[in-house]
Amino acid sequence: MKESVKEVEIKIPIANASRARALLKRTGFRIKKRRVFESNVLYDTAEQTLRGRREILRVRTVGRDAIVTYKGPPEAGPHKSREEVEYHAGSGELAALVFERLGFRPMFRYEKFRTEYVRGREPGEVTLDETPIGVFLELEGPPAWIDRTAIRLGFSPSDYVTASYGSLYLDYARARGVEPTHMVFTRRRRNSSGNI
Repeated sequence: MKESVKEVEIKIPIANASRARALLKRTGFRIKKRRVFESNVLYDTAEQTLRGRREILRVRTVGRDAIVTYKGPPEAGPHKSREEVEYHAGSGELAALVFERLGFRPMFRYEKFRTEYVRGREPGEVTLDETPIGVFLELEGPPAWIDRTAIRLGFSPSDYVTASYGSLYLDYARARGVEPTHMVFTRRRRNSSGNI
């Protein structure tokens, strides 16, 4: 079980996964957790109470493991900072059943391939997220570490994205004039083990 912690992170869009991997290798990062497929479902009430309070209730499934996460409202600032509480639920189906019995229902699904990287004993980590709307580096750790690492990778605060994947997906759909549904891969791309 993971206690309540303060999550501090930013996302940085990057052209493609191959470029991201080469950049991370060149700057001394090594793989902490190999590339895995993640399926995420956000829950809310019919009235979207959590969304109105800018909170998140999520079930993430990776292989046979399910992780339940609550995220509090984000604090203003150059980095996305918010309370995070999560635990391993074992069964995503049972977690979903409990939420539905309590009046929550699935509202949004999103998928990604994620690889986690670290550098020496530094206090943060970089994740490479390959999503249906693009590729992102996510830097999570102390704010000073995030800023130093972004500079080391060739980015600046003007590159930082603090929006959630849900918000980014809505922007993506709006920019293309398509009706938003869920941020999921086509079956062919989901089964692919190659670059996105």
